[in-house]
Amino acid sequence: MENSDSKMKEKLNSRNGSLTVVGMGIQFVSHLTLGAKACIEQADKVLYALADPVTAKWLKELNPTAEALPYNTDNQRRKDTYQEMADRILTEVRQELNVCAVFYGHPGVFADPAHAAMKQVRHAGFPAQMFPGISAEDCLFADLGIDPGRNGCQSFEATDFLIRRRRFDTGSALILWQIGMLGNLGFYQPGKHFYPLTILTEELEKHYEADHEVIVYEAAVYYPVCQPVIQRTPLSKLPQSNVTQVSTLCVPPKDLAPVDREMMARLGIVLPKNLQEKQVYNGVL
Repeated sequence: MENSDSKMKEKLNSRNGSLTVVGMGIQFVSHLTLGAKACIEQADKVLYALADPVTAKWLKELNPTAEALPYNTDNQRRKDTYQEMADRILTEVRQELNVCAVFYGHPGVFADPAHAAMKQVRHAGFPAQMFPGISAEDCLFADLGIDPGRNGCQSFEATDFLIRRRRFDTGSALILWQIGMLGNLGFYQPGKHFYPLTILTEELEKHYEADHEVIVYEAAVYYPVCQPVIQRTPLSKLPQSNVTQVSTLCVPPKDLAPVDREMMARLGIVLPKNLQEKQVYNGVL
């Protein structure tokens, strides 16, 4: 029985065909890594899920086999559409082609079909790998001047944050993704987000003051000349903000967590005489 299983695995591993998943980044071409570009050029078949037609046209010039993945907005749940996309990728790999699947941004961040395709392809006995891309989070850190290594950073999908009542630290930056899609299991519908934003605001006001400044953020997309959208507003005014399907909410720290002096002593950390304790809170130490 063991020999039979081993032979089956060897047979599967010897099959041609593979999947490489890459990300285009947020901005047209300028965010594409050299490794991802090489994968696109060398693929037998390119399938893509991109946000704009200009990038799609450029991709077809890079590799004439490039074809859009199905994106069926008639489905009531995005999950069903994502599965159709993953199935389409697997179909091409089963033809023993070296397939490159190209996704907007980072292919492993808010990209369910990419992860589903990787899992299905590997289960079918084909190799699969993913190359990282520049994500909206990377752009956020740069545009808002946030260093996640300074006081920490917490990141949640907005609906998940509410329905699971995620625990978080007000002493670290809080990032909530897809605030324009709150409570929506289907596709984005303009004008449908204001009531859910009110609920989010009510929940956040249990932990922050009403006048605590929050930031509605959208990365500069498509072209390097574009500017990011940065709306700074008191938390209480969040429901009146202009929000789209790509809006992210960043909540800066309210107060920084105090240091544990006992732990500092155990770690052998001694404050210099000219260093005030409050400077430790600000990450100087």
